[in-house]
Amino acid sequence: MKKTIFITGASSGLGKATALLFAKNDWNVIATMRKPENETELTKVESIALLPLDVTKPEQISETIEKALKISKIDVVFNNAGYGLAGPFEGATNEQITNQINTNLIGVMSVIQKFLPHFRENKSGTFITTTSIGGLVTLPFNSVYHATKWALEGFSESLAFELKEFGITVKTVSPGGIATDFAGRSLVLTQHNAYNKQIEKVMSVFMDPERAKNYSTAEQIAEVVYTAATDGKSTLRYVAGTDAKEMYAQRNEVGEEIFRQGIEQTFYSK
Repeated sequence: MKKTIFITGASSGLGKATALLFAKNDWNVIATMRKPENETELTKVESIALLPLDVTKPEQISETIEKALKISKIDVVFNNAGYGLAGPFEGATNEQITNQINTNLIGVMSVIQKFLPHFRENKSGTFITTTSIGGLVTLPFNSVYHATKWALEGFSESLAFELKEFGITVKTVSPGGIATDFAGRSLVLTQHNAYNKQIEKVMSVFMDPERAKNYSTAEQIAEVVYTAATDGKSTLRYVAGTDAKEMYAQRNEVGEEIFRQGIEQTFYSK
């Protein structure tokens, strides 16, 4: 019997690549996004069903999951919806902060909570959440984004303990840079003139073409999601991409403080 994966944030990038990969590997896919009526590529694949979902809308989460469970038993839930908020924290509006937390953190929690009865009844199921290398290390001018991703890592690690006896597995996939990030994913910027010089320095490092050489494609990260879904292991954390693996290994090797000093030197020495 074919297995089914439920995916949030499937309209582009990693979400779409994951939907296509699972379909190619003979899975049924329920791909959700805010505006499925605009989707053209996934609609051509017979084993992919599209449903509307904005993870900041609790009522729609309930309705969409109810519809999904009428389509099929769900084996894997892949929480991928999210975006980046970057820039000076002092310039962040209350609305920007709230939207970031509602989408990246509370949205994931709400989707997981609604699926729990289904997974418990079946005594099986896997939750996979896209966090980020930004949930394990930090970079300048991403403080609210990091807050949500570090929270997801801690939430997932704790949740894994309490769900294990029900046969439910919790996993995170922590990608580094994805080649489509700046062109394809939503990025919201905060503004504050007092930080303009710092921002210039930091952005010159972020936009350095050399930095992008180690970025992964969305398809490469999707392969890691597929491994997490099918390897039968209880492994919690899947650090994905060459750049992410190198950065995380370095932090673990040299320790937090020396690693932080290195980040400071990288972004502020110019």
